[in-house]
Amino acid sequence: MAKAKTKAKAKAKAKPKSSARTDSRSRPSKRRSPPAAKAKAKPRPRQRFVASHLSPPAAKAKAKPRPRQRFVASHLREEDFQVGLRSYAAYRDLGISVASGGMVQAHVIRFVPPCRPQDVSKLHYHDVDFQMVYVLKGWIKTEFDGQGAIVMRTGSAWIQPPRIEHKVLDYSDDCEVLEIVLPAEFKTVELE
Repeated sequence: MAKAKTKAKAKAKAKPKSSARTDSRSRPSKRRSPPAAKAKAKPRPRQRFVASHLSPPAAKAKAKPRPRQRFVASHLREEDFQVGLRSYAAYRDLGISVASGGMVQAHVIRFVPPCRPQDVSKLHYHDVDFQMVYVLKGWIKTEFDGQGAIVMRTGSAWIQPPRIEHKVLDYSDDCEVLEIVLPAEFKTVELE
């Protein structure tokens, strides 16, 4: 009798069996297509249920037309290094700004030796969408907000998020970096 009660309780606790499917997958069709048609048919992508009444459909943002770009080549010439944004650095414009219609700026920065911290170590940020730096020669020590001081050597690269506060602390006498910035024209804000 105890066995009968245990079986009865187990049946009561068991989930009722149903022939209805409860998952969101679609059922395979019961109709069979002829073998020739089946070979030509392409598999259809699975469709997912979207509750459109819960959220309005997202409007597709129109892609902003990119400026027309043209081919440009830049070859190393010492006379192309010019004093620019900073007195302790000479910049070699690679012609990317003009070729990209102002979309991108790319230049090689050659730091002027010796490093003078009183001139170099000024906290600032750049109002940019993207900034990437690659060390071509030597090394550079820079302090970034939230990251601390980091020494980057030949072959090192980093991305500076937009408006990150930073300052150059030191650099080797032969330091050169490649810098790529979007957009080509941007503002540098000095904080010291």
